[in-house]
Amino acid sequence: MDKYLRYVHFVFIETNFKEKPVIRSVKFVSVPVKDQERALKFYTEKLGMMIMTDQPFDDSQRWIELGIKGADTRVILFTPRGHEDRVGSFVNMAYESGNVEKTYEELKSRGVEFRGPPEKTPWGFMAIFNDSEGNSFCLSSGKG
Repeated sequence: MDKYLRYVHFVFIETNFKEKPVIRSVKFVSVPVKDQERALKFYTEKLGMMIMTDQPFDDSQRWIELGIKGADTRVILFTPRGHEDRVGSFVNMAYESGNVEKTYEELKSRGVEFRGPPEKTPWGFMAIFNDSEGNSFCLSSGKG
């Protein structure tokens, strides 16, 4: 390694990563919903999520926070005022499964609507499904 690369390595790697990162993780993702009760039933009964928090937020909505066993990131069933047009759209996030084909069969048997069967892609298997509110999500696996 030449002198310049050693200097860059020291300055960038050694000095920039000695402290803990400012951002540690993704705390939650918000899924826009029209009917919170219907969505809560879908996410708990069909997808198997657990209720972590369900409390009043304002006069028209609740703060519903769901957990996935083994995951730190929470899923929030909440639509901020002025963002109602987001309900029924593609949500830019992916749910991970160790076996997309098996998960597809299980969720389909519970009544989850998929756009089609799982597809093999360069980054792994994936399938697109809809929730009770018409939102679309990607179910994905690691490279496989």
